[in-house]
Amino acid sequence: MKLLMHTCCAPCSIYCIKSLREEGIEPTLFWFNPNIHPYMEYKNRRDTLIQYSEMIDIKLILKEDYGLKEFCKNVIDDLDNRCSNYCYRVRLEETAKYAKENGFDAFTTTLFVSPYQKHEKIKEIGEEISKKYNIEFLYRDFRPGFREGQNEARNLGLYMQKYCGCIFSEEKRYSDRILKDKKKYCNFD
Repeated sequence: MKLLMHTCCAPCSIYCIKSLREEGIEPTLFWFNPNIHPYMEYKNRRDTLIQYSEMIDIKLILKEDYGLKEFCKNVIDDLDNRCSNYCYRVRLEETAKYAKENGFDAFTTTLFVSPYQKHEKIKEIGEEISKKYNIEFLYRDFRPGFREGQNEARNLGLYMQKYCGCIFSEEKRYSDRILKDKKKYCNFD
């Protein structure tokens, strides 16, 4: 099977690649993540994926699209549903489209490794896009290997991001601290 795997970052790809290789499937990695911000975060994740792909001798296709303006334009009216309505969809659609145009048999995503993602929604979107482009969507629940992959990334000294990707997920990461600071510094009673 010629498989194109959307890849959000090196740490999330580790277990996915290992698991697929154990099945006899050699994926080609596909970097397309216009939802990751700010630019230095985007660059760190991309560059770490390049480094890791060279370390393990796996093919990597880069589709550069930082996309901050396009991201903001597409999520601003529904921030609470940005993952499902934009982030998952735009990345899976671009992956499926590239796979179909370049002779791949199927596509999948490393998003399935994270226990923090909306797993069922990603699967639903992948299946929908599969029909649209008439290409197989390979579903795997990689979550059981999440910690293993993260530990391996640490052991290899790979850059480990601290939030999902978009600026709003970074804000959520700090939400408790923001509330604490707001109470501390903005109490005008």
